Amino acid sequence: MPEHPYILHITERPLWDAARETGTYEMSTRGRTLAEEGFIHCSTRAQLRPVANFLYGSEDAPDDLVVLVVDPARLGVPVKYEAPEPGGEEFPHVYGPIPVDAVVDVEVWE
Repeated sequence: MPEHPYILHITERPLWDAARETGTYEMSTRGRTLAEEGFIHCSTRAQLRPVANFLYGSEDAPDDLVVLVVDPARLGVPVKYEAPEPGGEEFPHVYGPIPVDAVVDVEVWE
């Protein structure tokens, strides 16, 4: 059972702004869509900093990052906790688009 009810997804503000216009967020991770990956990568609060450093820790990283705080109960699609390799740390994966109304908060990433 997850330690917190919400899951998190770090993204670029323009991608979130575009999702607000269409009604759903469909980016899986930096540079890859839900259609390409099959699910949307998320994290717990404890996993967020290492994930952010991995994805956006380079010099070419955008400076307008936000963290989407997602309520899994509002998704309407499965969330599975899965490890990238057997025995590894499990991360929440959202198997479908994230409706904008499932995002209960948007935090600026510093």
